[in-house]
Amino acid sequence: ASDWRADVRRIEEGLRSGLAPCRDLPGVEDVRVLGAIGVVEMERPVRMREIQRRFVERGVWVRPFGRLIYLMPPYIISDSQLITLCDATSEIIREGGVIEDP
Repeated sequence: ASDWRADVRRIEEGLRSGLAPCRDLPGVEDVRVLGAIGVVEMERPVRMREIQRRFVERGVWVRPFGRLIYLMPPYIISDSQLITLCDATSEIIREGGVIEDP
């Protein structure tokens, strides 16, 4: 049987450390993690088409909405896949051009 609680703790730890660099990036309002859910809240709405295209180019599928880049990986995600997901998120935000102009 799967120990889903251990998976959630492992994912939470990975999201906390993996998304921490986002806190200092321009345009980021907040970074939150609760269990296996991570959220990077931007100051303004994201450009959906642009940001999704960039995620797909890095081999990850993220469906942001409004000001939120919402990560909810499956419990079976490997540690290396989790790193890829978090790295892609911080890299895309760091590159800029993903939030709507004021």
